[in-house]
Amino acid sequence: MDWKEMLSQMRDDLPEGETPVPEGIDSSRTGSVKKKEKLNVSMEKKGRGGKTATIIYGFTSDDEEIASVAAVLKRRLGIGGSSRGGEILLQGDVREKVKPVLREMGYGL
Repeated sequence: MDWKEMLSQMRDDLPEGETPVPEGIDSSRTGSVKKKEKLNVSMEKKGRGGKTATIIYGFTSDDEEIASVAAVLKRRLGIGGSSRGGEILLQGDVREKVKPVLREMGYGL
């Protein structure tokens, strides 16, 4: 018996269970993300050679999720930026453009 047959047999022997709902998904409304984080969006110039930057902070989630949020924001707004230390840094003063995107993603401001 090869490994594929063994896995198939094991799968057939497993009891039926509930379909897991990923964390952060509201099961009462399919597709709606439930976030409890209230984020702060500010603009800074200090220490950046006179260039403006938008800082988003107040995350309580892990660095991987923050990095994925930063990637979505950068792609949607067509700007550069980074995420580290529990905050997202975006190039330029894009506070007003960021807020609707974050609300759409389920974050409070």
